[in-house]
Amino acid sequence: MEPLGTEPAGLSLHKDFISKEQEDAVLRILREQLDWPDRKGRRSLHYGYTFSYKTFAIDHDVPYFPFPAWLAPLLPTGEARPPDQVCVQHYPPGAGIPPHADTHSAFDQLYALSLGAPVLMQFSRGEERKEVDLAPRAMMRMEGEARLHWTHGIRARKTDVLADGTVRPRRDRWSVTYRWLREGGVCECGDGRLCDTAQRRMGVERGYRWKEQEKETEAAAAAAQEEVMSSSAKGEEDT
Repeated sequence: MEPLGTEPAGLSLHKDFISKEQEDAVLRILREQLDWPDRKGRRSLHYGYTFSYKTFAIDHDVPYFPFPAWLAPLLPTGEARPPDQVCVQHYPPGAGIPPHADTHSAFDQLYALSLGAPVLMQFSRGEERKEVDLAPRAMMRMEGEARLHWTHGIRARKTDVLADGTVRPRRDRWSVTYRWLREGGVCECGDGRLCDTAQRRMGVERGYRWKEQEKETEAAAAAAQEEVMSSSAKGEEDT
């Protein structure tokens, strides 16, 4: 692993973590042998523990799924133990992922392996912005500042504009994200903007998209009920 050398600190890359031949073999498995969800846009499969898109932590209701044989050679080797959770994702051209920081209390360091086409990933901290070009077969490690105090994401678009002005079309890309559970389930970074532990101590409820959707649904139902009652009352007045 080589440090990026610029912001965000704590970001390292290992170019050609696997060979082109290994990548080709893995891509054949990803394309032809896996049962992907039937949906448009970014699609995900989980190994080890399952990632919950409601809590953004581990889904304890889903049994542990052992790593398949094809995944073993792709596991990072720089940690004391294998990852607890692995997420394999397919990004068709135009797909992205919103800026985010993985849940602090749930997960410690993160790794990600890029396969298929290259893509620009955006890192942000306040007004600071940094784009990193993720090449095929490159393994990225996020720890420290990059992991805890910067968000990362990929813009949903059909092309990327490189630093030299080149417009590069997006093509099919796959990523393998590796997560380690944080011991004790508590983060002491103190970042009230991104850390769920710090927010909980401040009395701030973390916002979840599914909770917002539930509130919107409840509000719409209440408005519809009020309209029905209003129409009913008006009808009684007319009679």
